[in-house]
Amino acid sequence: MAALLHPDREQLRLEDVLAALGHPVRMKIVRAIASGEETYCGAIETGAPKSTLTHHWRVLRESGVIHLRHSGRRNYLTLRREDLDARFPGLLTVVFSDDADGHAAPAPPPAPH
Repeated sequence: MAALLHPDREQLRLEDVLAALGHPVRMKIVRAIASGEETYCGAIETGAPKSTLTHHWRVLRESGVIHLRHSGRRNYLTLRREDLDARFPGLLTVVFSDDADGHAAPAPPPAPH
């Protein structure tokens, strides 16, 4: 099997990461692996047909959001949290501040003057 493309940390581009995160299925995948633990892809419930998941994994992998590892007939996913935090500090905090339905968390009240 050919080696998979995983861009180096320095190659991560904000526009690629945001485009990858801009799809609801890919956000479900990222939220499911937010702990940083390697997760068998079959254990992630997305509601999407299995036939489209390969595409979503490829987009996330090529943008640098996830690391995908083959082991036999299984694929395992890991969030590249350390690389994303180093390149785009605070991005994952914003991504994970949304609720499960994808609605933004309420903005904090303005600071008193």
